[in-house]
Amino acid sequence: MWHDVRTLNATASGLVAAALLALVAGGVWWVSQLPMFTLKLIRVETMDGGELKHVNGLTLREGVRGRKWKGNFFTANLEQVRTSFESVPWVRRASVRREWPNELIVSLEEHEALGTWGEDGRLLSVKGDVFTANLAEADEDHPLPEFFGPDGSEKEVMARYADLVKWFAPVHLTPQVLDLSGRYAWTVRFDNGMSVALGREQDGTTLKSRVERLVQVYPRLAEQIPNIETVDMRYQNGLALAAAGLKLQKPGKPAPAVHKKTSKTTKHT
Repeated sequence: MWHDVRTLNATASGLVAAALLALVAGGVWWVSQLPMFTLKLIRVETMDGGELKHVNGLTLREGVRGRKWKGNFFTANLEQVRTSFESVPWVRRASVRREWPNELIVSLEEHEALGTWGEDGRLLSVKGDVFTANLAEADEDHPLPEFFGPDGSEKEVMARYADLVKWFAPVHLTPQVLDLSGRYAWTVRFDNGMSVALGREQDGTTLKSRVERLVQVYPRLAEQIPNIETVDMRYQNGLALAAAGLKLQKPGKPAPAVHKKTSKTTKHT
């Protein structure tokens, strides 16, 4: 081997290259540890360039308190920083980037509350996300409708709410509570206190057709029967209602259906 000039030259070249790489790596490490690269500022901004409504300095400090981010400009774990900020109430999404020579810039997207979800004080966002935040802060934006439904049905409930707002607009009824039961039957309560049982969607048009029937006769019903408490639309050709002095029979039993001043016995669908 020692008499093989080519092998010796190749070995020497490899050692020199390794030494140079080690020297460069050491130099880079030394430079990266200079005080000028110590993180001195984490700047927070919005993803859309607007203003944050619910996330402020105090909220951020409380949310990330006790979380230690190791490293400097070069070595900070951006994924760890992102996760920390996404754990803060009202933060839907965060992204983190480095800003030369000693800053991190965190871009945030806030949740926008549509209403409450379930019985445990959580919120449903306009994008169908369920999150936890201060309900009093959410109430400051607008009155919060209440939503209920099985796990995983959040986006379906949100979409149906938008439909109902549009469908009942001609009779000036605003949904305040929307409930999707475990059997996937819909019930909606309005701002006047009236509750309407719409039942299950059967063919993609069932709910809409039932709403259209109610909207058609509601002005006359409201004029003739004040303070309607409940309306049951789970009838093929009519409806049943309860108000002061009237009684709605329990589902599953034949009930008189009120439709255009006529009554008949029909079966739930």
